[in-house]
Amino acid sequence: MSALRLELSPSPRLAALIVVLHLAAGAAAFAVVGGAAGAALWAGLAALGAAAARSRALLRARGSVRVVELAGEGASLTLADGRRLSGELGAPRYVGRLAVALPVGRPAGRTLFVTPDMLDPASFRALRLWALWGKLPAVAEQQLRP
Repeated sequence: MSALRLELSPSPRLAALIVVLHLAAGAAAFAVVGGAAGAALWAGLAALGAAAARSRALLRARGSVRVVELAGEGASLTLADGRRLSGELGAPRYVGRLAVALPVGRPAGRTLFVTPDMLDPASFRALRLWALWGKLPAVAEQQLRP
């Protein structure tokens, strides 16, 4: 069974979505709580959104996943600071046209969320196939291209 190695790129679209959703949550909290406490809650959620976007979408934090290697039912993640984490791929996996979410078990203990703009189209398609079947189909490379 062949391994699949993917190098992730930053996703400005995902970063913007994360920030907008955190700002909306902050606005809702402000509408409910109001006053100085609501404003502090809104500011805290906005800061949390910026930190999450920087780490998860823009891949600028030390713990951001830069390289993913999938083999069998396991995954190996290389972080921005050079550390490598490994773990079993768990369930449920989400595979869609706009995103793939793969839970990676202990000791890595995180869920990998990949959007199409983080990979080239052929690699994103290969990731989707891998997430569904746990392997790549045994076909010619030309058949995997969209």
